[in-house]
Amino acid sequence: MIVITLTKVPQSLKGDLTKWYQEIQTGVYVGNVSARVRDALWERIMANIGRGEATMVYNTSNEVGYQFRTTRKDRQVIDFDGIPLMMHLKESVGRVQPGFSDAAKFHRAKVMTGKSTGHRHRSAQLTAVSLDLETTGLDPVKDEIISIGAVKQGPNQQLQKYDQLIQIRQTIPPKIVTLTNITDAMLAEQGVSLAVGLQQLQDFIAKAPIVGYNLHFDEAFLTNAAREVNQKDLVNRMIDLMPLVKKSNKFLDNYRLETVLAEYDVENRHPHHSLSDAEATFELASKLKENGTF
Repeated sequence: MIVITLTKVPQSLKGDLTKWYQEIQTGVYVGNVSARVRDALWERIMANIGRGEATMVYNTSNEVGYQFRTTRKDRQVIDFDGIPLMMHLKESVGRVQPGFSDAAKFHRAKVMTGKSTGHRHRSAQLTAVSLDLETTGLDPVKDEIISIGAVKQGPNQQLQKYDQLIQIRQTIPPKIVTLTNITDAMLAEQGVSLAVGLQQLQDFIAKAPIVGYNLHFDEAFLTNAAREVNQKDLVNRMIDLMPLVKKSNKFLDNYRLETVLAEYDVENRHPHHSLSDAEATFELASKLKENGTF
């Protein structure tokens, strides 16, 4: 019997292990393979673990009948008179690197080349408009847009910004107020109608491509909103950065925007504020473009 536990590893590695082991709980795999296959699979885990951790327990002919292997740096497997023990270390001896394969090393080097200073220099290479919305919920049919933020490159490498609150028919749910710091009073005092906001956005975007993170969410809201006020849908090219990041960086713990921004050293001073999110997404897109991701 062999038991393997995985945490924060790429999904591709989990899928690979299910060919040989049964996942009985999230991240816990059980199987019964030969020692040769077991060792080969452990090497595969080590080559593709990314920033995650793995521990394996398997049968062997020692005093207690089992042995450990682990990649954890706060643990150390020791032998005590023929008995394997897992010793807790007071200080971590290091951290697993984002992968040991040649592909992983090449990818890491490629990402790191984009982690340099010179934001304005990078931004000059991006001729797209970054877009982000804040909404009352997740349903583009039932929920409404409350804020639109957009950023594009203007003359002399200066960023041009569009930031507008949108008036709505319903009241903002308390959890959305907490998340965005946008209130009903702010919409009533500073907001414009949906029709005006969408027209202003179209004027700002013109014919430029649109980039965003998880862009299909924003696109669905904009499409439904345009139909509601009898305006034409946006026909601009849409570039969703999320699948591009997933394809080029397989070693992230997750693909939430805040995680991705941290990976690429992009600061977002006001998360869940449409303009701030759009600015951070613009810088992320600039770095991805410089790295050749799109």
